[in-house]
Amino acid sequence: MTLVYRLLLRSLVSRARVVALVAIGLVGVLIALAIRAADLVEADRTVAITRDLLGGYGLNLVVPVTALVFASAAFGDPTDDRTMVYLWLTPLPRWRLVAAGWAAALTVAAPVAVLPVVLAAALAGADGRLVGAAAAGAALATMGYTAVFLGLGLLVRRALAWGLAYVLIWELAVARISKGAARLSVSVYSRSVLSAVGEVVKPRNAAAVSTSLIVLGLVILAATALTTRVLARADVA
Repeated sequence: MTLVYRLLLRSLVSRARVVALVAIGLVGVLIALAIRAADLVEADRTVAITRDLLGGYGLNLVVPVTALVFASAAFGDPTDDRTMVYLWLTPLPRWRLVAAGWAAALTVAAPVAVLPVVLAAALAGADGRLVGAAAAGAALATMGYTAVFLGLGLLVRRALAWGLAYVLIWELAVARISKGAARLSVSVYSRSVLSAVGEVVKPRNAAAVSTSLIVLGLVILAATALTTRVLARADVA
């Protein structure tokens, strides 16, 4: 399992991916610097703008896109280049392969996704509580999205396009309108943690911190179980 993890980790780390995603994260850092430079008189307004930056740009764009790129490639790249058969034939239970893939994708995605969000919070002038809330929300969202997108490369050819459609349509549109859909939204739960821990205004359809943690844990378990099932039945030859 450790060897599979290292193999997948090595295949995920490419200069093009890392540079492109770091650039997206740096945009949020530049916006945070602009907020700090504006030196707004009203403290409440500064907090509101910072909250919107962290929740809107950070948790709704940087984190899901980063998780999508790395998670969908974990099994998507080996499937595309016909090397997946070598992983599939290893004498390991399918769930261990999935666990190794999720761990590898998370290892790369976490720093690329979480650090820009935390840095943006600090540079915007947020207090320690809000910075910690940004770290918690971004970390939880990264874990959730990485699990959700892990099996996408096994299911469809254009995984990035399908993943972006999911983020834009479900997470950013449907889940904001429908309370029922919000209960199946990684974004809603991660932003709920951000608002509760950071003591800022709650997002629409927010949930309690305990509920958010439980549901996100269940999402990770369900998504990895589904990926395990797909991998076990996949035609990788």
